[in-house]
Amino acid sequence: MFDLEGVGALTDMMQSLFMWIFILLLVLGLALGPRYIRSRERQRLYEVMRTAYDKGQPVPPELIASLTEEKIDAPTLGAARPGADRDLRRAIVLMAVGLGLGGLGFGFGYGISFASRVGGAVVGGIIAGTGAIPAFIGLAYLILYMARPRAPRV
Repeated sequence: MFDLEGVGALTDMMQSLFMWIFILLLVLGLALGPRYIRSRERQRLYEVMRTAYDKGQPVPPELIASLTEEKIDAPTLGAARPGADRDLRRAIVLMAVGLGLGGLGFGFGYGISFASRVGGAVVGGIIAGTGAIPAFIGLAYLILYMARPRAPRV
């Protein structure tokens, strides 16, 4: 009556689908959550300003200053120092990511080669080749850093 292999394949597919949806929601939540919280806070400040303006009360200058200035809550890539240092930091990070993916590809290729030599070569090559993308972008940033004219030291 029941095809147990079909049910097993369906449950495997659903499990994989739920895992990827969870990962997608986690990444989107971490990326967009702080932005949403800041926008809600800013909206509340606008409402306070509007209420004060409607009642004819002066708006505190601190409130206006908090809306116009950019706050740096946590150090981000490139926020600390402008210019060539930003290019150097990006170059180092991207080249490290590329090397990490290359090592991951080597490890996967080595591990899978115990089961299938061709499979290990294909999987390892794909992952290591993917690591070449950020590595070459990092190399381009390094070239930009090195090609930038230096200001004379006084």
